[in-house]
Amino acid sequence: MKKACVLAACAAALILAGCGAATIAPNYQSTNPDLMRIGGDTPGQKEPEIINMGSYCLQVNDKWKTDGKTPDSQTIWTKDTFRKVIPCR
Repeated sequence: MKKACVLAACAAALILAGCGAATIAPNYQSTNPDLMRIGGDTPGQKEPEIINMGSYCLQVNDKWKTDGKTPDSQTIWTKDTFRKVIPCR
């Protein structure tokens, strides 16, 4: 019975110590800010780019969209890229 009380006291002490520890600040960073950004206004939209691939051309269109929020209510922006084959001019 005495061992059980000591064990319960140790467990309670560990739980309280864990709850009292400082929380780790979240880090919202992307290794490639051209694909994802955190916070701020909508990133600038650029005009579709046309790339000559030799026998055909490729139209590349990038669109930024909101993709949720971080726990501290910052907007998460992600970029979708759309590609379409078009005739060369």
